[in-house]
Amino acid sequence: MGMGMALGFGCCRCGCASASALPSLLVPFSRLRRRNPAPSSSTFSTSSSSSNYNSNCKTLSPSLSPHQRDQISLYVHALLQWNQRMNLTAVKDQSQVMTRHVQDSLSLLSPLHRAYSANCSSSSTHHSISLVDVGSGAGLPGLILAIACPGWKFTLLDSMHKRCAFLEHVVHLTGLSNVNILCDRAENVGQSPHFREVFDVAVARAVAELRILAEYCLPLVRVGGLFLAAKGNDPQEEIENAKKAVNLLGASILESCAVESLGPLGQRTAVICFKDRATPRKYPRHPGIPSKTPL
Repeated sequence: MGMGMALGFGCCRCGCASASALPSLLVPFSRLRRRNPAPSSSTFSTSSSSSNYNSNCKTLSPSLSPHQRDQISLYVHALLQWNQRMNLTAVKDQSQVMTRHVQDSLSLLSPLHRAYSANCSSSSTHHSISLVDVGSGAGLPGLILAIACPGWKFTLLDSMHKRCAFLEHVVHLTGLSNVNILCDRAENVGQSPHFREVFDVAVARAVAELRILAEYCLPLVRVGGLFLAAKGNDPQEEIENAKKAVNLLGASILESCAVESLGPLGQRTAVICFKDRATPRKYPRHPGIPSKTPL
């Protein structure tokens, strides 16, 4: 099944769906908006580090257009506003959001481009990659990547309705036309024929241990696609512990590469897996089991 049919791209600017609710795929978020309206801008106080924030905006990738930089600014302001009412991030000021979240997310693009060019052959080109962000949370890294890569098709997957309401708000606020929101657990989505093995790339950041992440993400990736996990500065033991699970799920660890980050540790690691065969049908297991009993 093509991604355009499965997710309704081109039919609606932002679709929210539950795998269990299909085929009624595009579910309006009006009920969520009534329960969780966007915080009033009058309640948001600009951080005293606004000069640092402006400086960080200027250091974003030079390939970003002024419009994309404006979209990122809208995202940052919305994140901090909504964070006053719900727990989206522990980071509280604009400058830190830029360094620890936005630039950190953008740093994944280079290794992703390189690995995709070298290993993935399909009808998808660099201009039409379909990517799922598993456990998207506040939209990191998926929403930032969607701003940076307007030609790609993005699905932001999260199980919490409040977080999905935030994501839907930001998609409309920024005018993104390449994003859909899927509100469900990864274990359910991975067993849905509408989403199983249809994405070119799955990414995840700060969600779970790698061997658990593999069971969440690899069932969603097509054979010949990639799974990228953003990990800390020294994940070698975690990578070693995940090799068995990754292989069992139909993939192998392609590389782990350091990516520069302006966060407190100065460096992160992109762990990239290549999927060379189908994931056995019994994976992912029922909700909760992958985290309780990792492979």
